[in-house]
Amino acid sequence: MRRFLGALAGALLLAPLPAAAQDWEPKRSAELQMLDKVTARVAVLRAAVNQPAQYGTLTITVRACNARPVGEVPDAAVWMEISDSRRPGETAFRGWMFANAPGVNMLEHPVYDVRVLDCK
Repeated sequence: MRRFLGALAGALLLAPLPAAAQDWEPKRSAELQMLDKVTARVAVLRAAVNQPAQYGTLTITVRACNARPVGEVPDAAVWMEISDSRRPGETAFRGWMFANAPGVNMLEHPVYDVRVLDCK
């Protein structure tokens, strides 16, 4: 019985999601929550796709911003590149960040914290 339940659970994990659950809607801008850890200042930054936005010494370029369709659990996924003017030539962050799972992939920076709020 235990082997059967293990095989069933494995089959369910490998099964494709329904088409509606896989769809994400591309949006034109990201809404990001910025935290300056030194001053404890929190701000909301709106960054348009492919338009660099500044916050302190950071330059944030959103390459894609996708949101879940209406009727599904709200979530947002943002692909972004972040650089710091204090470290020219280095990329501080490049990848996806998710609104519902901020700890999955995050910026590791001594001064700033970035979280995804929404895509609009």
